[in-house]
Amino acid sequence: MAATAAADLRFWFDPVCPFAWLTSRWVHEVVAARGYAVEWRLVSLRLLNADVDYDSHFPAGYEAGHGAGLRLLRVCAAARDAHGPEPLGALYTALGTRIWDAEPVEDPMAHQARLASAETVTTALAEAGLPGELATALDDERWDADVQADTDLALSLTGRDVGTPIIQVDPPDGTGFFGPVVSRVPRGEEAVELWDHVVGLARFPGFAELKRSLREQPRLRVLGVADDGAAVAEEDWHAGSRAGDRPTQD
Repeated sequence: MAATAAADLRFWFDPVCPFAWLTSRWVHEVVAARGYAVEWRLVSLRLLNADVDYDSHFPAGYEAGHGAGLRLLRVCAAARDAHGPEPLGALYTALGTRIWDAEPVEDPMAHQARLASAETVTTALAEAGLPGELATALDDERWDADVQADTDLALSLTGRDVGTPIIQVDPPDGTGFFGPVVSRVPRGEEAVELWDHVVGLARFPGFAELKRSLREQPRLRVLGVADDGAAVAEEDWHAGSRAGDRPTQD
């Protein structure tokens, strides 16, 4: 699918990625201030890790969580096919709010898997102004090719050693990059100021990477971490999961 002609940036998301969700809410702050047009696109953590042994690379439950993300992305692909790209932002918000702005849970991955249900998706579709019958795409593997194509396009801009989110500024020919990964949502003037710094760096032709694996706990209601500015613990993350939670590899 070609880029939306008027888009100022493209944003690739997987609904089950907490950092994609936080960054997407930051982008909404920037959009409100700048009036940018965003083209929301699909990237699957399950497809990104298609050749990975989940038992040795991820904590328990990640395969089910990533699989739930792929099922939700099938619905997004079906919605885009039938109604164009414009409703995807609203559908992502409806799905993400149910995943991340929920009451705290002990097992976020099981929570995600439960929400990849026809009942939840039908409600989210209605909230986005879309017909409920699109929920039948949840288990329709025919949509995987569309999700894979979007994922491949994102990786063509960044290389393969990345996660989510992926953003491209000045599409269709501008720079694409993984991230920014944030653990809290910048608001108001701070959001715009920080965004300008990120885009300025991304537009420098020699820019390749800026990374820090130590992250404060994501400020998400479902994880029981308040977005109130109070200090929270830092964790060491690797390959999309907390390093301390990863199984030992023999």
